[in-house]
Parts: sequence; structure tokens; C-alpha cells
Amino acid sequence: MDAFFASVELLRYPELRGRPVVVGGGQRHQPVTVVDPVTGQWCRRFALLRDYTGRGVATTATYEARAFGVHSAMGLMKAAHLAPEAVLLPADFEQYRRYSRLFKAAVREVAPRVEDHGIDEIYLDLTEVVAARIDAAEDAWWCAREVAADLKRAVAQATGLTCSIGLAPNKLLAKLASELDKPDGVTVVTEAEIASRIWPLPARRLNGVGPKANARLERLGIRTIGDLARAQPAWLVASFGASYGHWLHQASHGRDEREVQVFSEPKSISRETTFDRDLHPVRDRPTLSRIFTELCEQVGADLQRKHYVGRTIALKLRFDDFRTVTRARTLDVPTDDAHAIRAAAGACLKRVELDRRIRLLGVRVDSLSRPAQ
Repeated sequence: MDAFFASVELLRYPELRGRPVVVGGGQRHQPVTVVDPVTGQWCRRFALLRDYTGRGVATTATYEARAFGVHSAMGLMKAAHLAPEAVLLPADFEQYRRYSRLFKAAVREVAPRVEDHGIDEIYLDLTEVVAARIDAAEDAWWCAREVAADLKRAVAQATGLTCSIGLAPNKLLAKLASELDKPDGVTVVTEAEIASRIWPLPARRLNGVGPKANARLERLGIRTIGDLARAQPAWLVASFGASYGHWLHQASHGRDEREVQVFSEPKSISRETTFDRDLHPVRDRPTLSRIFTELCEQVGADLQRKHYVGRTIALKLRFDDFRTVTRARTLDVPTDDAHAIRAAAGACLKRVELDRRIRLLGVRVDSLSRPAQ
């Protein structure tokens, strides 16, 4: 989906279309309705990024905001320096989950083989859909484009939103292709086009090359996917280890044998929050206790909504010196109950020495199963 969270917000506030908008503020950044002193008409007043103070991060931004260099996971204070006149909106995850369900349901009506890959992204296996449409006079890629057009229409009718689609022989290339012509794009990348379309891209665009691996590649003189493809496999293995070195070689040549997984079980469900200011474990104890309880309630609600229970409850703390600690406790009986989660997470908290201010707090439930099991 294109700038998913921000696009959902623009449905609610159409007057913001064409303006730089960043999603990631708190409830204090909710728009307020006021009387325009010039026209005397009721209008909405929006928070601006220039007035933000705190340590929140952007969850997404419109393409107008991205033109200033703002991107997801960027600190809002840094974003305010780049785009001070951008509108800041609080995130509404219930609404985003609703639109996520709508677009995925619409897609399944056209192409039922869907792998869920988060709230705003999916993989599709179009093989059977294309095969059912093709005849002797048609090209498979032409039929795939027709299917993509049907998918975009279905998503637009169900949600009013746009999406970008990458058509390719495998998941790795399709992921890359989907990002080449955003927003509202349809991009085809065949095996014959890997050298011309994929190799000029930065190596960090490969889904699997993180910041640390990319920094190391750059130190070794590898900046593009093409540079990576031209590297000797033995050198990659010697530099990055057998498994990752082999994967880098295969990925740079556009090879990916992974199938679209129509169904996969989540491994864990979690919630966490970074505070606007570091909280003292004693002086800010009421605030910490309230947020701790809210996180446990949110995790419990997520488990119940997705019909899971879990046995292992984990606590995550990050202190003001960026030291991160985790503690876990395994229950005798799996649960989705917020009170049981709170009690277990509280027991974990007692095993942590609270000697510094707290920057981040999180709760996670692992070892998931279905209640009937």
C-alpha cells in the first residue's frame, strides 16, 4: 500500500491532500475544530511538526513530506528540522487495521493465494490466475498486467486507497519491483531485465541487507546490487560467512526459491512504547504502572482478536543509557487474559534492577497456540 497510514488519514482529512503530512504524534496532536477568524466558518486546526518536542518517531509520511527527506522510523525532532511546516497527526492503529482487512479481503477476491506480510504489504502467487486467462495469442506478462489492474481497482473500490504492485518471477524481485514506481505503480521485472533494472539499485535495497551489513559492504567497495553480483562467491563467503555470503550472491542475481506461504502462524505478539521523556522508576511510578497495565491490556486484546493464547510472557526495558534488558516467564497454562499477562510481566519486572531512568517499556507473549489446542 502507498504511504498506508498517511493515506488512511487523508481519507479522514481530505483538506490535507497535497500537503506534507507525518503520522506519529500522540493524542495531544489530535486536530481541533475552531472558528476561522476571517471567514467565520468552522474549520480544523492541525498540529505542525515545527512545534513538536519529544522522542517519538514517524510511522509514515506522505510523499510530499518524503520529498523533504522525512521517512518512517525517523525521529520526529529530526523530521521537524527537515519539514517544519508538515502537519503532524497521531496514529490510529484500529483504523489502519480495519483498512488492512478491507484491502486484503478485496485482493483475495481476485487472487486467493495471499501471504500476509504485515499491515500494509502482501505477496501474491498469480500463477493460477494468469494461467486461467491466457490463450495461445497472449503473453503471460500481459495477462499479469491485466490481473494487476484488476487488483488495483478492487483495492480502490474497497478502500479508496492506492497501492503499488511489482510483477516478477519470485518474491525477492517482486518486492524490489513494487518500490520502483511508487505511488500507484505497476512494475514488471523479468529475469532478462535484472541487469538493467535491478543491478543499478543500492545494495541496501535488497530485503535482507540491513544497516550493519550495508555499511560493511560499502567499506569493501560494494555499493550497488550490480557490484554485489560481480563479486566472486568465494570472496562473499569468506567475508560474510557461508550462509549469508551464499545468499548475497543468489539475491544479487535475482534468485529466490521461496514460495508464497498462504498461511503462517505468528511467533509472538507484542506491544511497546518509547516515552517522550525518560521516566524515573520511583518518582514516575504511577505513570509507569498505568502504561505497563495498558500495554498488557493491548497485548491481551491482540491475542483475543487473533484467537491465540501464549505461555511465555516477556518484559523489555530500555534505560536512558540505551542498555536493554529482557526477562521472561513461562506459565503452566497458556493465556490471553490481560490480568494474567500483567501478573507474569510484573514478576519479570521484579527481577530487574531499576537503577536508571526508563526510556522504553514493552511486553511480549511467545509460545503461541490456538485455544482449542
